[in-house]
Amino acid sequence: MITRRKALPKLAILGSAPLWSFAEASTSSTRMITDFRAEGRELAWQTVNDTVMGGVSSSRITRLNDGIVTFSGRLSLENNGGFTSMRSAGDIPDLTGHDALVIRCQGDGRTYQMRIRTGTGWRTPNYSAPFSTIKGVWREHRLPLADFVPGWRGRTLRGVPPIDAARIRSLGIFLGDKKPGRFELAIDWIKATGRRSERG
Repeated sequence: MITRRKALPKLAILGSAPLWSFAEASTSSTRMITDFRAEGRELAWQTVNDTVMGGVSSSRITRLNDGIVTFSGRLSLENNGGFTSMRSAGDIPDLTGHDALVIRCQGDGRTYQMRIRTGTGWRTPNYSAPFSTIKGVWREHRLPLADFVPGWRGRTLRGVPPIDAARIRSLGIFLGDKKPGRFELAIDWIKATGRRSERG
């Protein structure tokens, strides 16, 4: 069962500056990618399951009233399947100078993967990094970009350059832990964090 997140403290806004610019100015090393509720900064998301290869796993994305999104469904190993995922579409901001992604989520005890793509072609590698959840507990998982491993169709790729933060084109959440059954992951927000490049 998903419990409501704690309310964030309200900030006093001076003049007509929007909330997002005030917040980012006060934490210059962090940049919001999506919080699933900020108008004009929302990414579109779609599910991509093993049905594209003949499997029967299923998933859906549900937006709750308080701005939380749930990614839920059933993982199946039938017909040589065994994965389900959600993938973003839309513009990712230039993340130059940031060296990690942070996701705040409440899981079900399963291990998921954050995935990054730096291109749009079918053969574009997926860079992935795992994060383990505790059932019913909200946690922030910091995933350094240097820890993401490039792969394609389940195979690890060698000789692929590391992630260029300025070229990130899409994000994804992937489940393929070979454990059939129901799953549910609630997501509050996804941010980039780390040192911003210095300007002369």
